[in-house]
Amino acid sequence: MRSPGPQADLKAAAIGAAVLLRERLGFNRAGARQRPEREYHPHRLIALLERYIPHRAGVAATVLMLLGSAGYGIVKGGHLEELTSAASDTRNAIANSAGFRITAVAINGRRQLTQDEVLAIGGVNGRSSLLFLDAAAVREKLKANPWIGEATVLKLYPGQLQIDIVERSAFALWQQGGRLSVISDDGAVLEPYVSRRFVSLPLVVGKGADIRARDFLSMLARYPQVRVATRAAILVGERRWNLRLQDGLDIRLPENDVGNALAALSKLDKEDRLFSRDIVAVDMRLPDRLIVQLSEDAAKAREELFKDKKPKKKAGDA
Repeated sequence: MRSPGPQADLKAAAIGAAVLLRERLGFNRAGARQRPEREYHPHRLIALLERYIPHRAGVAATVLMLLGSAGYGIVKGGHLEELTSAASDTRNAIANSAGFRITAVAINGRRQLTQDEVLAIGGVNGRSSLLFLDAAAVREKLKANPWIGEATVLKLYPGQLQIDIVERSAFALWQQGGRLSVISDDGAVLEPYVSRRFVSLPLVVGKGADIRARDFLSMLARYPQVRVATRAAILVGERRWNLRLQDGLDIRLPENDVGNALAALSKLDKEDRLFSRDIVAVDMRLPDRLIVQLSEDAAKAREELFKDKKPKKKAGDA
């Protein structure tokens, strides 16, 4: 066999010469000059952001965006109250297990409201803990109830709650627009309905009568003769009062000098039994006279009486 040594050496020498020639002439291995790499210059705004924004700010912004989206979904879906209640129950449960459970409640000053009603108004329930109970908030809730004029809330650690309240008193019944309500002496509506225990209260009627009832009824109480016979006091035009008596008689009082009018009315009934006569209205609005309106039957009887008293004409009279 012929040895391949000299031919391989010649081939390798030829390849080496070609490589040297390309390097001398400035060509790369692929036959083209290598281009220098272009330097990266970032945008000026991006460079400022990278320089001044804290590290990992993007992660924090993403977390905030997710939390905001979750909060918006909770509010939009109407679950905020449920979430707040669940969080409150959780912290109260932890406090109760730590020994701050409300074990004793003392409520002073109540007459119309029961203990359960007072606690429900104040938002205190079996899950509430004394540690997280907001005494100021409970007090404001209690004062918002029309029956409660004043309230004091004391927390006595570890588990006692004391509530002192001052209740308003039912003063009168107020009728307005066909609705009947129980009001206090300052005009506050205590109940939008009337239970049996309040049917004996005095009745005032008309717009503004709830505010002016205390002064007028106090004046009316000075004249028992009139007060006992009165069924309702009606405020007319927010200016003056009318009295509707038990038998339906209407007394039209003046706008001014009401006290003297009531005194005169009481005197007329004592001396002349005015309220027992067959009349339907007494008008006292004019200061110098008293106008009495007879009933229909009384007016007819009076007319017949005057007919009988008229003198008959003689035959020769013209």
